[in-house]
Amino acid sequence: MSDNKTGLKALLRPEDSILVLIDHQPYQFANLNSHEPTMIINNVVGLAKTAKIFEVPTILTTVIEERGGYLVKALQDVFPDQKPIDRTFINTWEDPNVTDIVKKSGRKQLILAALWTEICLAMPAIQALGEGYDVFIVTDASGGVSAEAHDMAVRRMVQAGAVPITWMAVLGEWQRDWAREKTANALSSVILEHGGASSIAFAWELQLLASGAKG
Repeated sequence: MSDNKTGLKALLRPEDSILVLIDHQPYQFANLNSHEPTMIINNVVGLAKTAKIFEVPTILTTVIEERGGYLVKALQDVFPDQKPIDRTFINTWEDPNVTDIVKKSGRKQLILAALWTEICLAMPAIQALGEGYDVFIVTDASGGVSAEAHDMAVRRMVQAGAVPITWMAVLGEWQRDWAREKTANALSSVILEHGGASSIAFAWELQLLASGAKG
């Protein structure tokens, strides 16, 4: 684990990031009780679309797909040609099919989101921290079997050195400057579709700008 916790170097950079999305599939959602499931779906899909805009490598993975179900369609649709890596390992970080991709990328800012937080997020996060990765856990794109399970897992990972973050904070750190028009323009549709109250405010701003232009 590095000491990159303060200063500019502590912020996420697209060129140094790699995203792993773990087990967003029906079996896990069936016992998700820490969050409203539709919120997790919204957030993880928004996160995936953001990663695609910034060309951040994204690994999709499921566990025992034939019993746990396929990756949720909205997430799979972001990467329609990518087959999720199907595991038997509970701990994603013990599967070389996943870790070999991460290692070959050379990227050290590891961003994780998973169902469930207390198992499928905590295990790889803690192990990867021990291998020198800067681990960021996207708490609002992850969830546990109870609010307590999610909370205790986040606390445990933070004690181990992981950085908790939300999906729109990831977006903000990757963008960093709204003058970067190439990604800023593409992000507007993601915010409008997945940004919750922010999307409403943004839509209102666009309405006001359009009204001003007519005048």
